[in-house]
Amino acid sequence: MDDRRKIIIREIEQWRKSKLLPEHYCDFLLNLYLEEGSGKPSGGFLGISTDTIRNSNWKIWVLFVGILAAISLAALNFTAFDLPMQIAVSLLFLFLCYAIGSLQRSKEPVRAQILFGMASLFLLFIGVFMLELHQIHAPVIVVSYVVLCSLVWLLTGLMARFMLFQLSGWVVLVFCYGWLLHYQLDSLNWATLELSWVPLSILFGWLGWMLHERSKQIGTVFLMLSCIVWFMPELYGMLYAELYGEQIVQLALVGKIFFEAGILFGFRKKWIEWVA
Repeated sequence: MDDRRKIIIREIEQWRKSKLLPEHYCDFLLNLYLEEGSGKPSGGFLGISTDTIRNSNWKIWVLFVGILAAISLAALNFTAFDLPMQIAVSLLFLFLCYAIGSLQRSKEPVRAQILFGMASLFLLFIGVFMLELHQIHAPVIVVSYVVLCSLVWLLTGLMARFMLFQLSGWVVLVFCYGWLLHYQLDSLNWATLELSWVPLSILFGWLGWMLHERSKQIGTVFLMLSCIVWFMPELYGMLYAELYGEQIVQLALVGKIFFEAGILFGFRKKWIEWVA
């Protein structure tokens, strides 16, 4: 295979990874340029090809092992650090993950999502761990930190255009709203419970419809969020079935499933435009 053909094949693989062309178009182009009897080039692991690993320099291996050893030592001795040092180490790790992920987002979207995912989970874990380590157990502080994490996930998803992060951020905010209802309201009867969630579901659905022309991804997120919030009263009722009655919760859940299915079927030609 000549150098020109190799360059073209690498470009096609980059188009596939960055979603510039649909998968079947990339397969068609690869079939045109691959020599007869040669297999499809391997993408390796996380965008690192097998040839890159075979031909890698020993200095890169030393650097990689050194970084891994430093991270391991910092993790093992984390509790021995002072609070400012703990914060600095955590922020450094978060910065590296988000910075490298941002640089890799267009060329290696899978690798970028993994780095963003690692940073997002680490942000949640390290914050809760440090609160526990320093004996800070106030529910308001813990939930406020979880809200902060969800806002970071949401912002990450919007800036990087990763739908999963947007949805995760919104879902965590929804659960924090549920916590607020549970602990701030003196009593939650079934009518109050439905009125606390159903209008919110309708609001998310309306926002999805209003925004889908500007961004189908955001419209899809709000559509999915609306469907999730729709069943939140029943989810809450399952946790406290002895208070609301198990049969009532089950009947409400089944009724809502059929009702939502009917709405989705009746307006299928409308909402399919959001996700198509």
